[in-house]
Amino acid sequence: MKGWDVSMIVTVRVNSNDSMMFQIDGTAIAGAQAAASNIPWLPILDSNEEGVNALENALKPFVYGSKWPRSSIWSNDDAKQAKWPNWSCKKPIFARPNIPIQGIVSGALRSDYQRKRLDMMSNRLGIHSFSPLWHMPPTVHMNNLVEAGFDVRFTSVSAEGIDSSWINRKLDHNAIDDLISLKSKYGINIDGEGGEFETTVLSSPWFSPLDWDVEINWNGQRGNVSILDVNNSEIK
Repeated sequence: MKGWDVSMIVTVRVNSNDSMMFQIDGTAIAGAQAAASNIPWLPILDSNEEGVNALENALKPFVYGSKWPRSSIWSNDDAKQAKWPNWSCKKPIFARPNIPIQGIVSGALRSDYQRKRLDMMSNRLGIHSFSPLWHMPPTVHMNNLVEAGFDVRFTSVSAEGIDSSWINRKLDHNAIDDLISLKSKYGINIDGEGGEFETTVLSSPWFSPLDWDVEINWNGQRGNVSILDVNNSEIK
């Protein structure tokens, strides 16, 4: 992906009980990540459980671009789209159409359902669709995150053998070894591609670290974190 400028971070904020395409819980953290990296953020409110219609419609103005500068001050509609929580962290800059975008990058690993719809959407918009992690071996992918310095946390778990101790656990080499053991015993996917768990990132090589205050929810079989507050531990 060298040679490409990142114009914005796009997050679909699901406003329904389920989604075949996008993560539901805790996605506002992407706005905090965008702010910590000084990259504009485009949140998109979506009430559909399937498809990419809301995403496609929201991207069209950015594909066409605009020569006219627009204020970065949040409007009432922006706040509605973002569903931005009252966190202590730096507030992200809201993305506005500027230079036409030429492509999108997704973190799709093995879901043909997700990648196919993103690729077809991009084709309709006349832009490129990149999935640089596509079919990367699970252990390679997880080890790459640790070795590159990502602070990855488990935010929800819902598989046999993965108990409440995993919620808010940091991904490290010990965690990867434990996941490999659970794969041998229960057949889970080490990278969570079967829905076994979801994660978020609190620091990475491209944005300043975040701290958070969370509440752990556990019903005996599955659980997740509720994010109470997010802070910038270091602003570049």
